[in-house]
Amino acid sequence: MTLPETMATVQGPSPWWRRRGLMLGLILTFGSALIGLLAPLLAPGDPAALGELSERLAAPSAQHLLGTDLLGRDVLVRLVHGARTSLLVGWVSVLAAMICGTLVGMAAGLGPRWLDRLLMSITDLFMAFPRIFLILLLVSLTAPSLMLIMAVLGVTGWMGVARLVRAETLTLREREFVAAARGLGLTPWQVAWRHILPGLWPTIIVATSLRVGGAILSESFLSYLGLGVQEPMVSWGGMIQMGRANLVDGWWLATLPGVVLALTVIGYNLLGENLREWLDPRRQGGGLDG
Repeated sequence: MTLPETMATVQGPSPWWRRRGLMLGLILTFGSALIGLLAPLLAPGDPAALGELSERLAAPSAQHLLGTDLLGRDVLVRLVHGARTSLLVGWVSVLAAMICGTLVGMAAGLGPRWLDRLLMSITDLFMAFPRIFLILLLVSLTAPSLMLIMAVLGVTGWMGVARLVRAETLTLREREFVAAARGLGLTPWQVAWRHILPGLWPTIIVATSLRVGGAILSESFLSYLGLGVQEPMVSWGGMIQMGRANLVDGWWLATLPGVVLALTVIGYNLLGENLREWLDPRRQGGGLDG
C-alpha cells in the first residue's frame, strides 16, 4: 500500500460536502421540495384554470415560458404545482411503508421465534405477488383519489423494509450494550426504543431516500394509465399522460414534466446511494475494501 493510500485510510471518509454525488442529490431533492413548497409564490395562478381559445397548444414564448396545453393552461404553472402532488404522494406513502416495515421488522427481530416466523411468513406472502399487480388491483377496486394512491403505495411497500430492519435488528440485539441493557432489567420495549431504534436510523434514512423516487415513479405510472391523481389536481404523471397524444406538435407537454420527473428520481437515487456509502462504516475509508 502506498503512502497516499495509507493516509487516505487513516483519515477516514471525506466530509459529506466534498462528495459530489451526495451534493448533487441534495441539490436536486431539496430543489424540487423547495419548488413544491413555494409553488404559489413561484407560479401564482390556478393550474386548472382554462385559457383562451387562441392560447391553446401555444409553444413556449415570453408570455408562457413553457407553453400551454390543449386547454390553454400554462405548463409552467402546472409543472410547479404538480411538484407538490407528486412529492406529497412519494413522501407520505414511503413514510407509511417505513413505519409499518420498521415495526414489523423490529417485532420479528426482537420477539420470540414463533412471532418471527409468523411475521416473516406474512411478509413473504405479500412479496410473492408482484407489487405492480397489487397496486393495480387495489386501485381498480374504487375511484382513484390522492388518499387512495398514497395508502396503496404505502400498503404495498413495507415488505422489503421489514426484512431489511429485521436483519439489522438481529445484528444489533447481539451487541454488548444491548446485553448490558437487558442485564440492568430494562423491558423489551425500553431496549427496542433506547438501544435498537437509534442503531437502525442510518438504515431507515438510506432506505427512505432510495424509495421516495420509486414511489414518485409509481404514482406517475398510475397517472399515465388514468388510475392516479385525477383532475382538477395536477401531477407530473398526469401531465405526461395528457401530452402523449401531442408529442409532435406539442412536444413540451410530455417532455418537460418527464425531464423534471427524471431529475427528481435521479436526485433521490443519488442521495440514497451516497448516504449509504457515507453512513455505512464498512464502506468508509475507501482503502479498507481493497
